[in-house]
Amino acid sequence: MRVSENLSKNGIGVKVSDFSLNDLSDENISFLRSKWIEYGLIVFSELPLSHEEFKKFALSFGNFGDDPFISSLPEHPNIAEIKRSAEEKASPFGGTWHSDWSFMKDPPSATLLHSKIIPPVGGNTLFANTEKAFAALPKEMKNKLRSLKVIHSAKVPYADDGFYALEKEKRAMKILPSKEANATFSHPMIKIHPETKKECLFINPVYTLNIENMSQDESQELLWNLYEHMTQDEFVFEHTWDENMLIMWDNRTVMHHATGGYDGHERLLHRITLAAV
Repeated sequence: MRVSENLSKNGIGVKVSDFSLNDLSDENISFLRSKWIEYGLIVFSELPLSHEEFKKFALSFGNFGDDPFISSLPEHPNIAEIKRSAEEKASPFGGTWHSDWSFMKDPPSATLLHSKIIPPVGGNTLFANTEKAFAALPKEMKNKLRSLKVIHSAKVPYADDGFYALEKEKRAMKILPSKEANATFSHPMIKIHPETKKECLFINPVYTLNIENMSQDESQELLWNLYEHMTQDEFVFEHTWDENMLIMWDNRTVMHHATGGYDGHERLLHRITLAAV
């Protein structure tokens, strides 16, 4: 097992090569977890995995979490398929900055993606480090944000009258809109990472509806100013996929954005979500 730190100039991401499931000793898991938490993202290259091997790897780092509103494999309820057919005209799934399932009472700690079919062009994934973004804010702004709470909900994409319910283009991936997506939950805008104890901005354009006790106009202005700040190049890493690649990111310090650019090509990844820690 070889580890290369600083995948990007801004210090986001760690790459692991020459890795196999035989390397899942307690000592190596502890080491890899420390690097994942430090850099927000860990990339394992050239790692073919069966469904059972994928689940074994994931469970080395935490318990399975829920994946509401997207379907899973029939015989593997903890593995979801993220897929797009070559003929598909619908927008790429996850094509806006977000942190997975931030609308939950206890949002997931990690998301893992394993690549099965990768198109020859496009399909990169962007990652933004929300801990680094918060650390770079002026002191006065940090103090202001620490006192704020925000409302999160899945209603915009997943409600029975939301984006996916109303879209007209067919998808290869099965999405499950529901009235349950209208539920809301409040989180502090600045969350303390339970393992590093560092402060992170916990907002995103998909699931954050508004800031509590603030007018809609004032709330939206502040949120969009923060989104622009969080997605500056200095906080963003662009990941290029190969087949049989496994990546795991920390939803508590990273938000992500799937890009397109591969129309006419099939793309398939398998996904496991890990529960809150």
